[in-house]
Amino acid sequence: MVIAAPAHPPDSLRALFLDVDGTLLEIAATPDGVHVPPYLIDLLQRLHEMHRGALALVSGRPVGQLDELFAPLRLPSAGLHGLERRDAAGGQVRTAAPQVPAELWARTRRCLTDFCARNAGTLLEDKGGTLALHYRQAPEHEAAARRAVAGALAQLGDDWQVLDGKCVLELKPGAASKAGAIAGFMRSAPFAGRVPVFIGDDITDESGFQYVNSLGGHSIHVDEQANGAGHTCARQRLADVAAVHRWLRELRERK
Repeated sequence: MVIAAPAHPPDSLRALFLDVDGTLLEIAATPDGVHVPPYLIDLLQRLHEMHRGALALVSGRPVGQLDELFAPLRLPSAGLHGLERRDAAGGQVRTAAPQVPAELWARTRRCLTDFCARNAGTLLEDKGGTLALHYRQAPEHEAAARRAVAGALAQLGDDWQVLDGKCVLELKPGAASKAGAIAGFMRSAPFAGRVPVFIGDDITDESGFQYVNSLGGHSIHVDEQANGAGHTCARQRLADVAAVHRWLRELRERK
């Protein structure tokens, strides 16, 4: 059974990894509709200092977009589900991705854009290295969206996969994962040797939960259900974004 998040190791021994949408921020109707409460930026800054830099954002958004959302902070960050990463020293790391001919990529994007034009309420988000088809505002088009993305995947080939999120289907390189991103952070200072704590809310976070569990860390699923054990390998639970914020404030106050 998934239980409430327990007490954690002292901050000097802990590495904190945080998903963004659905974890730190309430999910919005569109990706650019999210709201970042000013107090959250201050809270993250204090926690970053408290953990001596061992705090990172691990998100499906590009790293540059994370910087815009949380400005003026420039935290260690993994973007595009691990495809890109900025380490604690500011170094840029990019997961090796399959090379897609420009013509094929343009054709794939055009097919999905045409799908959105035909199906009101759907939205294609081109993140550069990935393509995300959102149907949150048009759940009646889910089946058609799945068919469209499956067709696009067949064109891109076996090195690509569909990441099935909350009302979004994302085409991404199979080699990129949040597990790989967290592992990359854990290989270098200030994360190395610490106990990892990862908080996430979605299927897209499951690989990260699995990796953190393998290290004996703390995996925390954000889920409004009383018991999320049927669909997550996370071992602890927080109810919603507000609960995540409370938990982080309590963490800061334990200093």
